[in-house]
Amino acid sequence: MTNHNPSGSEQQALGISGVLAKSFQNSALTPLLALLGLLLGFFAIMVTPKEEEPQIDVTFANVFIAYPGASAKEVEQVIAIPAQQVLSEISGVDDIFSISQPGMAVLTVAFEVGIPRQEAILNLYNQVESHKDWFPANLGVPEPVIKPMGIDDVPIMALTLWSNNDELTQADLTRVAHTLETELKTIAGTRDIYTLGEHNQVLNIRLNPGKMNGHGLSFSDVRQRLMIANNGGQLAPMVSNNEIIKVQAGAFLQSVSDVANLVIARYQNNGEQGLVYLRDIADIELQADTPDNYVFIQASQSGEQVRPAVTIAIAKQPGMNAVDITNAISERIQVLNNRLIPSDIEITETRNYGLTAAEKSNQLIGKLLFATAAVVLLVLFAMSWREAIIVGGAIIITLAITLFASWVWGFTLNRVSLFALIFSIGILVDDAIVVVENIHRHIHLRQQKGQPVRLLQLIPEAVEEVGGPTILATFTVIAALMPMAFVSGLMGPYMSPIPINASTGMMISLIVAFIATPWLSYKLMKRQYADDGAADNNHISDHHADEAATGKLYDLFNRIMRPMLEGPQAGKKRLQLFLATMGLILLAVSLPAMKVVVL
Repeated sequence: MTNHNPSGSEQQALGISGVLAKSFQNSALTPLLALLGLLLGFFAIMVTPKEEEPQIDVTFANVFIAYPGASAKEVEQVIAIPAQQVLSEISGVDDIFSISQPGMAVLTVAFEVGIPRQEAILNLYNQVESHKDWFPANLGVPEPVIKPMGIDDVPIMALTLWSNNDELTQADLTRVAHTLETELKTIAGTRDIYTLGEHNQVLNIRLNPGKMNGHGLSFSDVRQRLMIANNGGQLAPMVSNNEIIKVQAGAFLQSVSDVANLVIARYQNNGEQGLVYLRDIADIELQADTPDNYVFIQASQSGEQVRPAVTIAIAKQPGMNAVDITNAISERIQVLNNRLIPSDIEITETRNYGLTAAEKSNQLIGKLLFATAAVVLLVLFAMSWREAIIVGGAIIITLAITLFASWVWGFTLNRVSLFALIFSIGILVDDAIVVVENIHRHIHLRQQKGQPVRLLQLIPEAVEEVGGPTILATFTVIAALMPMAFVSGLMGPYMSPIPINASTGMMISLIVAFIATPWLSYKLMKRQYADDGAADNNHISDHHADEAATGKLYDLFNRIMRPMLEGPQAGKKRLQLFLATMGLILLAVSLPAMKVVVL
């Protein structure tokens, strides 16, 4: 159905795209919405955590079950196999494997990718607590110990302590490292801090069987008394035929004298009463324990000097910004130099994921800005500076709102999510270019016919004309991308920012093209065209010079492209060669961004 207006043009009934354009092209609400979108984008950039890799819910846990005195075969038959059967009943478990060793079974329970960490660990604890009768009675098996693990347990930073002073031992470095652990745990966002290659001081208590028999004491009596007194400390298993006990400091036993003066029992001999101290029945010696691992560092670039060291590993809490945490740690280390850290101890950052994440994020953001500038320059060459500003503004608004939507989805700024924006920049700009180009074409046609250019009427009609195909093209691209979001396994969550961010950006670009682009077009072009409804067939605006230039470009396009499109077979071959050449040029331009993602 059409209506005839006084200017002689037919006005079609507007659909959703034309109605949106007509409603917002001269509305005071439109710039406020655009400003809100930009502010949301800047907010997202500030609060979105920067990481090197996407966050993936990959949860697993180690279950430690002790069986003192049993062989590895007995541990496997009595502990490991029944425990595997019980734990396999948990919903969402992907795999279970166990390691049986003398006196201990270690079961690793891996959950399916995507199951929330809290839900997985809660189900595991519930299964263990509800099956406490899974072992025979009076077997002497203590309660299992569960250690949950996940992707956030991977350290984001490693600080290696070393020294050129030969008098400093690894035990000295260990003491400094433990002091730094306490300081670094106060930094917001840190999660698990531990030391690798540590040489802890352990008190060896060598019992004298003859003196123990004289006082009527057994090894278990002494061991139990030590466990009670060493609240909060560690009591290693007995070794060397029940003659040696290894003790690490706790809340009450913190020095050699504390242990030596520990009261073990009371005695009564010929009417005399007294106390039996640990020093009366044992030899007590403080020495470095045997480390579980060793750390060395190359102290010179030539590699000739290798020094012993210890490394502090630092993990972060889920969802926290790795860049902010590592920067805060580096600043704290600078403050503690020559205070808690002696001047002859060097600290080297042997791992800093925050630094690498910031470098790659900034590099990808630079590539994103470069791609945006390239599109704007192409529009500037093809049409005019006004259209280039309109398209550039639409792209910036779209990217800003897309970054906010990415933060709402829970994604971080990493190389995969940023690559999704770079990958989709060519798709995001299509909607704005199509709308602007059609507005430009309508203006050109009316000028050729000598009709007045009424932007308030022309813009909704131009948007409506391409609205349907633009909506269809947008949803076609989304339909092609979205199946990637449902890929199972580890690669599904890893690559999910690409289809989700790209599809979200497509939807946002469509809305921006129907709301912000008409408003920008009207504001930038209204001074060039009278919009008062006067019928002046000889009206030619100040924009005529731009149109003349565009006309020359249009003639050049006709001379080059039309023979290829409408000519004989040779023309079609030339078109194919031209398109292939353009494809190679675009591939060459995109290689740097692809290289960053691969690295």
